[in-house]
Amino acid sequence: MNVEQLRGFVEIARLGHFTRAADGLHLAQPSLSRQIASLERELGAKLFHRAHGHITLTAAGELLMPRAKRMLADADAITSEMGELAGLQRGRVRLGATPTLCVSLVAEALNTFHAEHPGIDLEITEGGSHLLIEQLAGGNLDMALITVSDGPPTTGAALSRTPLLTEELVVVSSASQPAIAAPHGIDIDQLAQMPLIAFHESYDLRAATDLAFRSADRAPRIVVEGAEMDAVLRFVERGLGVAVVPATVLLDRPTLRSARLSSPLLTRTISLARRSDVTPTRAAAAMREVIIATGGELVERAPTTISLVKR
Repeated sequence: MNVEQLRGFVEIARLGHFTRAADGLHLAQPSLSRQIASLERELGAKLFHRAHGHITLTAAGELLMPRAKRMLADADAITSEMGELAGLQRGRVRLGATPTLCVSLVAEALNTFHAEHPGIDLEITEGGSHLLIEQLAGGNLDMALITVSDGPPTTGAALSRTPLLTEELVVVSSASQPAIAAPHGIDIDQLAQMPLIAFHESYDLRAATDLAFRSADRAPRIVVEGAEMDAVLRFVERGLGVAVVPATVLLDRPTLRSARLSSPLLTRTISLARRSDVTPTRAAAAMREVIIATGGELVERAPTTISLVKR
């Protein structure tokens, strides 16, 4: 049994297809098939059901999967740690973050980290907080920036979460249009009368704004629905409507202006999560310090809407 066999096994199970898995691993399909056949001979058990082009795990495959993921995570950690013996000249950091954080905190942190450690490979996974927690628990990430307000879901893995920042959700509009007259902020009644660009339902932001409207017995006037973060900001820039976004998104965006959402005041906490039962590599530890420092810099740039979490 070797790492290549296990990596091929996990990729086939993830994609449910030998050819696509081979493409992703940059292997010829026959080579991957031989690896799996050799692995099955060594284990004395079939790992996949193959029927009409549909591939699923056998009972033996289900048993092997969590162990294979742990072994691959250990192998990757060993590779990173050996590379780091040269003083962070080589290595890899696998960071997960929500879409809103990728365009704000993560972008700023990666710029700083890459300048300080250009030899470290950076692998970014973008997704919702619950998906990132699952990826972290499965050993696919070193750390994740999440925004789940009620804590990570139960995964069976030992996870730790460090709150970093609290930020307000603000109402953004196009800087090319007249400013919204809201010296004391916008309340939910006023927001209900504005053309709203709404995020996809999978966004935590969408859930927060929907709840605010329901709690006030109001209905939003949605003009565009189902967009991702980049598209929402572009639509707002073009003057199609307003959107409710985290305050950090507004940094370095002169084409947008914002007004505080005064009633209700909506906030979210940004936390850094990791596996507490896995010792972080030197590269991951260095990334954590850069993220924390970057969070402090964001607070200095927008102290009225972003604040550090006291620990």
